[in-house]
Amino acid sequence: MSQTQDPGEGPQETEPEARTVPEPVAEPVAGRSVENGRSVTDEPEAADGPSVTDGLEAAGQPPVPEPRSEAAASSPDAASRNANATNAANATTANAATTDAATTAAGQTADGAQRAAEVAALAEAIRAIGGGATASGPAAAAPAAAAAGGPSADQARETALRAVGEVLSAGGAPAPAVAGLATAALAAFGEGAAEALREDPWTLLALPGVRPEQADGFARALLGSQAGPGDPRRGQALAVWLLEQAAVRGHSALEAGELQAGLAKLGLPEPEKAIQEAVLDGRVMPFQEEETGPGAHPVAEDEEPPMRMLLALERLALAEDSAADGLVRIMSTFEPPAAGTDGAAEPGEELADEESTARESTDGDFAGEEAVRPTTEAWEAAAAAAPSASVAALLRAVAAHPLVLHTGDAAARAELAALLAAARGLGLRAWSAAWSEHGRDALAALLPTEPTEATEAGAAGIPSLTLAELLGAGARATAGTTGAGAGAGGPGRAADGSLAVDLLIVQDAPLLDLELAATLVESLADGTRLVLSGDPGQLWSAGPGRLFADLLAAKPCPVVASRTPDLSPIGELVSGIGIGELQSVEAPEKEVVILTARGAGEAVHRAIQLLTDSIPRALGIPAEQTVLLTPGHGGEAGTRALNSAAKAQLNPGPGRFAGFDPGDRVVYSPLPGVNRPGSVLGGDGAGLRLALAGGEELLLPPTQVDRLRHGWALTAHQAVGRRWPGVVVVLPEDTAAGLTRQWVYTAFGRAERHLSVVHAAGPALAQAVAERPATPRTTRLRAILAEHAEQAY
Repeated sequence: MSQTQDPGEGPQETEPEARTVPEPVAEPVAGRSVENGRSVTDEPEAADGPSVTDGLEAAGQPPVPEPRSEAAASSPDAASRNANATNAANATTANAATTDAATTAAGQTADGAQRAAEVAALAEAIRAIGGGATASGPAAAAPAAAAAGGPSADQARETALRAVGEVLSAGGAPAPAVAGLATAALAAFGEGAAEALREDPWTLLALPGVRPEQADGFARALLGSQAGPGDPRRGQALAVWLLEQAAVRGHSALEAGELQAGLAKLGLPEPEKAIQEAVLDGRVMPFQEEETGPGAHPVAEDEEPPMRMLLALERLALAEDSAADGLVRIMSTFEPPAAGTDGAAEPGEELADEESTARESTDGDFAGEEAVRPTTEAWEAAAAAAPSASVAALLRAVAAHPLVLHTGDAAARAELAALLAAARGLGLRAWSAAWSEHGRDALAALLPTEPTEATEAGAAGIPSLTLAELLGAGARATAGTTGAGAGAGGPGRAADGSLAVDLLIVQDAPLLDLELAATLVESLADGTRLVLSGDPGQLWSAGPGRLFADLLAAKPCPVVASRTPDLSPIGELVSGIGIGELQSVEAPEKEVVILTARGAGEAVHRAIQLLTDSIPRALGIPAEQTVLLTPGHGGEAGTRALNSAAKAQLNPGPGRFAGFDPGDRVVYSPLPGVNRPGSVLGGDGAGLRLALAGGEELLLPPTQVDRLRHGWALTAHQAVGRRWPGVVVVLPEDTAAGLTRQWVYTAFGRAERHLSVVHAAGPALAQAVAERPATPRTTRLRAILAEHAEQAY
């Protein structure tokens, strides 16, 4: 990395006056910043997607799946964890109260487990009759009310909004924030939101952006002297709020001591009692587990292993349990291939017409009940014909095991394409799913140009999809889209609702958060083969959990490491970072350029010069194919400052459409953690018209404009799952303390042809690469898998 000159080697321009973007002022109660009419956050990385208000019930993340049958809810695994939760509740209560209180805690925890089982059974019954086929609840009540001459749904909503607004105003909420908070409260608590806020003012903490001191002020305004620091309602709300904040940082649980310390810092007189009450109320679930990981102390054979108490939000606890149960179910129901030649096609051989026809259905590719089962000999023949040793190893692992982990960077995608082609040649219903349309299209481009009949059977023609398309979330994530990827087909569903696949290959597996992972594994039938592939060095999911890392640590299945190297200068640099070394590389074609900056203002100036002039002129990479990456949104060199400077140079305008102009480069976040680059085509009263990556066009209504950001500059979390020909990484000095090897590895690895690093972090960059591998996350998945799956690999 000895290069320090500009890639264009042109004369340096006189530095203009530093361009800064004033930091927006948070609303006193809402605690949210507003920029150009859009809600934004100063959190670096964790809050890249829309805020909680944007999700709530309207847009939502994929729901946490219930068990697929009553047997799943009452399985030994589930029963064991229910017992574990009960024991943990007893332990928590014993530390905080009397023996009578412990008995109460155990009884109420058991009641909670029984309620969870009943809910699971009800959800299964609803699925069995087709979900929303029966109109009930508000949807059915609205027509009935209208027929009876009662208020319409719109009138009822307006009445509820006014009531909530009155409560918020009485609690001291500033007038500009009332409308947004009222809408969020109604979405979170339903039509009884006003009453809920009056009865428990600290419920306000459940709304996005509200901080404890703001909720305390709201409670004092409503309750007067009764709003004391030790109010039980305050304790429970703060406990849940701290766990929600931990989830934003990626934790699925917190140690009890850490949660108690957080509550004490917020002025709670009795943190242990508050946790006990939150557990009894069912808002927090306790778990005892053996200490594992690098910090665990070794014990002798005759000693009891050290245990720790973890506390988790109910939704995350259920999601983590569901993901673990689904993986164990897939592994325990797998039937290895049999010897012989019946029932399988030889590699490259097409299925018999009658067999193919028998397995097809109108729902998608081979969606029938019967599946081809290739024999051991057929798998071995496919492995012998593999184009590389890595592909052969992957084929042999997939043949013999239901769950396989595959590690490698973008260069390893060719191995997945070869596996997919070989599996479909064997007659399997094999599909691949990627995090983004970039990964989907990149793998599709590596498939054979003349697909076999098995490949052509897919509704979309190519067996490569995004995860949203695979799971049927495409309509929800891209509502209003038209064009190339808007109606991509998939494998279809079997009679029991599971995906009609025999083998599923998941790219970008480190990006799966717990709730999406639970949804994914729950959608797979018993015995389905699952390959989770990804680069273990890159950033984990934007949501809570670290599924891929926990699986690598738990070792319940074989791991196939890619042997396909990236020999480019960028690949050599990134590989060194992966092992903690920031080394110089030879870059004869200016593939890697390092530039130093004296401060944030100079860093922004140099980055914009690279984007708009140097890289296009010297390397022929246009500005629209180059992205700026920086650790956070705020600050003098965050995404806001960089986007403002880039817009002034590349597409100046007044921002007449909610802060945007036609031609603006944007990133659209339909769901938390999902980010789609695009550009603005125009706008009117109906909303903004966007052209998204992948060929879709989207009409974004005015109510959803806060899901849009300018997209010349992104954070690394926004950039995961895709690559660009040119990347400029900006490292201002104020982000030095938060840098990690994982972040640097991910950001540098987004570049395909050229990487420029504008570096104002001093020695902190090398220190982060050498000494700070990743920001730790507390999760339970590894312990659950260690308890219920053999550590054989």
